[in-house]
Amino acid sequence: MTKPGQDSFLLFCKIVQVISESRGTVRKTDIFADYLSGLGNTSDIDRAVRFAGEGAFSSVSGKRASIGSRTVALCAAEFCNIDYDIVFKACRTATGSASETIEKLMDNIPEAREKRTPSALSLAQVEELFIQLEKERKRDAKQALLVRAWEQMTSTEIKYFIRVMGQGSLRIGFEAKSIINAVSKAFSSDTEAVRYAHMITGSLGEAAVLSFENRLHTATFKLFQPVAFMLASPIESRSVDHITDYIAEEKFDGMRCQIHAQGDTVMLYSRDLNEITNSFPEVVAFFKQKSLPGVVLDGELCVFTDNTIQPFQLLQKRMGVKKPSPKMTGEYPVVFIAYDILYNDDEPLFEKSLINRREILKSFCDTFGIMRSRQFEVKSREQVEDMFDRALAHGNEGLMLKHKQSTYEYGQRRKSWLKVKKPGGSIDTVIMYAHAGSGKRGGTYSDFTLGVSVSEDDRYEEEFIPIGKAYGGYTDVELKRLNKEMKKLIVDRFGPTYSLKPGIVVELEFDDIQVNKRTKAGYTLRFPRFKAIRWDLAPSDADTLMDVEQLYNKKLHDDRKPQSEHQSFIGI
Repeated sequence: MTKPGQDSFLLFCKIVQVISESRGTVRKTDIFADYLSGLGNTSDIDRAVRFAGEGAFSSVSGKRASIGSRTVALCAAEFCNIDYDIVFKACRTATGSASETIEKLMDNIPEAREKRTPSALSLAQVEELFIQLEKERKRDAKQALLVRAWEQMTSTEIKYFIRVMGQGSLRIGFEAKSIINAVSKAFSSDTEAVRYAHMITGSLGEAAVLSFENRLHTATFKLFQPVAFMLASPIESRSVDHITDYIAEEKFDGMRCQIHAQGDTVMLYSRDLNEITNSFPEVVAFFKQKSLPGVVLDGELCVFTDNTIQPFQLLQKRMGVKKPSPKMTGEYPVVFIAYDILYNDDEPLFEKSLINRREILKSFCDTFGIMRSRQFEVKSREQVEDMFDRALAHGNEGLMLKHKQSTYEYGQRRKSWLKVKKPGGSIDTVIMYAHAGSGKRGGTYSDFTLGVSVSEDDRYEEEFIPIGKAYGGYTDVELKRLNKEMKKLIVDRFGPTYSLKPGIVVELEFDDIQVNKRTKAGYTLRFPRFKAIRWDLAPSDADTLMDVEQLYNKKLHDDRKPQSEHQSFIGI
């Protein structure tokens, strides 16, 4: 039975805040495990684990609180009686986080404090608020529900209420792997058994309940319930002793997708386990006409024309479009390319070796005429370089190296799958804001917002605008110097954030440039990281937004060699 007060949402928020401020994975795991062990019923365990690792609803539930970040921000501005454009947006830019901005406003604005009477809501009561938000369709009604919730919460509860509602990471340095370890420790369960239950149920909360009830052995796979994806590590972060233990395949310039199919029922799931079936009707139609036996395929969605994989930027035009028009599907036709099989003929295949799964995949795809990647034996590192260059010539991101004997290691980054990629490019930027780090970087400013120059761009009045945030790529010695030099450049401070005048130039490396109309620049960088701190450069040497636009357009129009049966795919 749950101890009195243990089921309060406030306690949950205090626990995750302590985790955020703690250093070391082991310490974070111990804190959450101790908290879970005090929850004495399955409902509260499910809620606590789900809130920490999945969001308001289970990843496989198909439910979302369905309230946009702008709606939340406008509601907060009205609640605090401040101007959204002049005050709220400036504060959000300074902190780098809408939820932290709202927390600080709730703390420091008298009108916001007077409206709130914290009432120690339970986890169950907060879950009910999420359920009401999910059911409500009108924006005004959703905002009224938000106000009603906030009136009963402390500022810390409000911050994490918003983050849980967002369905994803709480951004406390405590992700699924650590949550699984905490569940295992709290209920004295085998960690691998908890991880396996999470994979086949698709739900951290359900895996935690099975662990608590000592029923992990009853976890069973269900078709049309997405499975946690196997992840790859950058080859630079993992030493490889025997390269010949791996096979190679091209890393396609597309979007990861899991297909569940049986007869005329076909469902598509994205990497974050969201259903995306309606967004790609041509893929669904292709699989429906095959009348497949029950199967789960892991692979990639790509825009494919003239026997060539087209740039990811074109696929991006299809992403998020729930009902694409015939014109859109005609201009940007999408195909699915399989490279793994997880379930076939009423049998889960997760525990089979990659080699065995590939034999099954080859037979299945050849029988039903489904596109699949081709794999190549790896005989030397020099050969890997040659295959890497060929992949780039095709316009793909690089190579995947997969260990021949690896099982399907869901939700982890180990040495079994390695990605060999070339950076998409680099630009010189200036540090605009520095945000306090957490975990092992707690106490230092280690998260940075970087900007490009728009001083000669008639579209803007500012000198620099943000283009991305970076959290790594520097050494501890470089970070120490950065923190020292930043103190000379502080313009203002907003809680855990420094606003800096232009003075430090960073060469920022990234994987790709993506259109993002929600940002002032109109673009964001995919996986930005420090390449070098350019102490030798001045802010006037920084690249411009026009430079970013030119890089984007160049990638979009680069020549790509066609794929052929003998190079990348079988069955095209």
